[in-house]
Amino acid sequence: MTSAVTVSAPVEAERTALLRWLQFQRDSVVAVVADLDPGLAETSVVPSGWTPAGLVWHLADAEWFWAQSVLAGSTSPDPRPAPPGPSLADAVARYRRLCVTTDEVVAALALDARPPGLDEPGLPTELDDVREVVLHLIEETARHAGHLDIARELLDGRTGLGPR
Repeated sequence: MTSAVTVSAPVEAERTALLRWLQFQRDSVVAVVADLDPGLAETSVVPSGWTPAGLVWHLADAEWFWAQSVLAGSTSPDPRPAPPGPSLADAVARYRRLCVTTDEVVAALALDARPPGLDEPGLPTELDDVREVVLHLIEETARHAGHLDIARELLDGRTGLGPR
């Protein structure tokens, strides 16, 4: 991993804005599922079978993959296999923990750097630098926050949850 370098105020402002928007989406995810009944958190309302707890686990996987594997170039074993029916509490705790790690990795890299993991074959999307990885995480997190919002409404009728 590259060491942090002295950067200009506009670049630091950009990094701050990117991480702030990513955190906003993460907070939306956690807020939407915050007081969801544990039984409902393990209930699917879609044909694909994903559950709210499973989707939060998936978002934790995304944080691990993009920060550790792609940005940091880690070759450590992938810890992503979910236990059968992960509890919502376990999924949220794991998600929060991995979000902190992502922020630490992003803070140590230049936004225009090409991370080592981007050269691995089979990435699900074309990205060129740290900035684009963070933008991808914002997009993926926002998309799944919307999925969770709809699932929550279908599960217990609650709407308008989250920071907005």
